[in-house]
Amino acid sequence: MSAETLSALLPLVAIIPLLLAGVAAVIPWAPVRVALSLATPALMAATAFALLYRVMDSGPIGHNVGGFPGGVSIPFVADAFSLLMLGVAALVVFAGSWFAQVAGENKSRFFPALTLMMLSGMTGAFLTADLFNFFVFMEVMLLPSYGLIAVTGTWHRLAAGRSFVLVNLMTSTVLLIGVALVYGSVGSVNIALLAGMASGGGPGAVALGLVIIALSVKAGLAPVHTWLPRTYPSTSPAVMALFSAVHTKVAVYMLFRIYVVIVDMEPSWHWPIIALMAVSMLLGAYAGLAETTMRRVLAYQMVNGMPFILVVLAFTDGDARAVLAAGIFYAVHHMVTVGSLVLVSGAIEETYGTGTLSRLSGLARRDQLAAWVFAAMAFSIVGFPPFSGMWGKVGVVFAAASSGDARSVVVIAVIVLASLGAMLAMIRVWRGVFWGRPMQGVDDSLRVRGALVAPSAFLAVAGVAMFVFAGVVAGWTGAAGDALVDVPAYVEAALGDPSEAVSYGNLENVTTDTAAATDTDTVREGATR
Repeated sequence: MSAETLSALLPLVAIIPLLLAGVAAVIPWAPVRVALSLATPALMAATAFALLYRVMDSGPIGHNVGGFPGGVSIPFVADAFSLLMLGVAALVVFAGSWFAQVAGENKSRFFPALTLMMLSGMTGAFLTADLFNFFVFMEVMLLPSYGLIAVTGTWHRLAAGRSFVLVNLMTSTVLLIGVALVYGSVGSVNIALLAGMASGGGPGAVALGLVIIALSVKAGLAPVHTWLPRTYPSTSPAVMALFSAVHTKVAVYMLFRIYVVIVDMEPSWHWPIIALMAVSMLLGAYAGLAETTMRRVLAYQMVNGMPFILVVLAFTDGDARAVLAAGIFYAVHHMVTVGSLVLVSGAIEETYGTGTLSRLSGLARRDQLAAWVFAAMAFSIVGFPPFSGMWGKVGVVFAAASSGDARSVVVIAVIVLASLGAMLAMIRVWRGVFWGRPMQGVDDSLRVRGALVAPSAFLAVAGVAMFVFAGVVAGWTGAAGDALVDVPAYVEAALGDPSEAVSYGNLENVTTDTAAATDTDTVREGATR
């Protein structure tokens, strides 16, 4: 298939799950609804990886909806970074939907439709090249999330869901205000037209700061993280797994894109990034030690994991491609590992009616498959072989060491301390739930069903495969890093013919030099600030 045809079909990748959500909402046959909820994310993952190999060979593809000039139309761009994140997130959505089916969480006829609608919003958010449309797709992703909390919720879950709704409504408002101010300051919200706009404190830098603050809240970064460990564990296990792969990673994706393309990897941001990421790492690692349930401990490991992904942004003054690839590798590992841990914890919770550490004991001998899966993914989250977490943390450490200055010393020291905290948290869960004497007063025939553990085992196998075939995964993440720093290719894919975008919006000049740019500096000089 030609690149032009693929580009024209790109919007359908986001639209088809939304159309199937409508079908799932009205169709009366439960087996068909379940089949749609499982087949769609699986096909989405397959499509994303197929396109990934295509763009690795030929570069990013883009489409301006309606054939309007760049800067006016709705732009979609698929490069190695967006497609890799989309493919892995879709796999976790598949595993979460699978668990929901086995555990009976999708008893509501609207569960499959809501999941598919969320998948559509996630897909559009990964593929759009426009800040306003990113906001729109995030809302498409969030609205069914509120519904998922409602249809799977007990009264306790609904009460916690109020905090989730309130926080996301507030941050969405801040995000929209920030996007509006960017448009008012610069005259466009097209990411390609904004290339380099905030470098050195450009006219839209303050407005862009609001966008970054909103995305930081949604990503669960300290000190604006407290809502996440309070709300995520109060949802059902399947919904928590979906949220862990979708909500936080979409925000992280856009933070990467903004910092590289719009902020132009400004060196003055390095120490503020390090300070914020260090606080997030340490809080996430050690605050979980005070929690009393499995999924609350894991929620803090989500807070701990986000800064491991983002801290590489403080080292882009060296080999930007390599350090960004390290962060992306960790993001892929984190999606798979946390998804597996949440689902295996959910399997235990569904079987024994509780996830409280003090009420569980001795499951290592009683439920060996669940114990093996949890142990494997706990090793991975800490960074031990033979699991993906080892390569993820090694990559981040090498990225931090690349500067060879005080930044390296500080970040590596924090990584060691945070990894120690994560290990202590996992040991605490293991001792409380899997070690110790067998539980008293529990029917000896009661076991965690293999079918309940299967979705988490599927992700655990993926985590082991990432360790064994690390070279293949590194090829994907390296291509993603290349795509991020290749701003001229992204600009060309998003705008089409930059000369036709000159007269649109309030940007004074986007020269034809953009189309002919051969290096990042040229395109950033050509893009209007």
